[in-house]
Amino acid sequence: MDDGSGLAYSNMLDAQLDAVHSAMRRLGFGDVDIVVAETGWPSAGEDWEVGVSVDLARDYNKNTIRHLGSGVGTPLMPNRTFEVSIFSLFDENLKPGPVSERNFGLFHADMTPVYDVGILAAPETVEPVSMKVKPAPGPGPAAVIRRWCVPKLAADEMVLQENIDFACGQEGIDCSAIRPGGICYEPDSVQGHAAYAMNLYFQSNGQHAFDCDFGQTGVVTTADPSYGGCKFT
Repeated sequence: MDDGSGLAYSNMLDAQLDAVHSAMRRLGFGDVDIVVAETGWPSAGEDWEVGVSVDLARDYNKNTIRHLGSGVGTPLMPNRTFEVSIFSLFDENLKPGPVSERNFGLFHADMTPVYDVGILAAPETVEPVSMKVKPAPGPGPAAVIRRWCVPKLAADEMVLQENIDFACGQEGIDCSAIRPGGICYEPDSVQGHAAYAMNLYFQSNGQHAFDCDFGQTGVVTTADPSYGGCKFT
């Protein structure tokens, strides 16, 4: 219950919309439509981040779309619909910060859905056709082309150090080989250490080209950068 207006609110989104409308009306812009430019909910987060899950993200975004487009409006603006943009379409898997910052998307970075808020089309059902066809001989096994991610030669060392810190800070990535005493520590150079760390991240995330971008400082190569006992897997 709002003490000033006496209106009852069942959710914070309506309260925020009405607060913005009240401020705009006081300034003489009460007839200007309100657009929700960005709202969303993370589907994953750190252990200490409360209320982050796929179910909560799906429920929030699905109900937000349904509520703002229903025509019900808000307590102060009844019978209205609002244009809303959900943040975000894709997870931002290279974004720094807590895990939640990289998990606001409806889709993963590889374009597979995180969850459905009602926008995914149902697959079409095609009736099988019964016919006798002599099977053609199948192709031989495709050659596997190995790929690695390495820094561009002109990449700034400060940026490469940031790449190392980012890649080695990801869960499941072991950078002990480029720490003092590690098998890939020598030669002790930012370029060499960055190559190992960036490639580990690239390989761990499915070898997508965007996983080797690193702010346009990485490049995908088919030349194995391994040397001596230091193996780039």
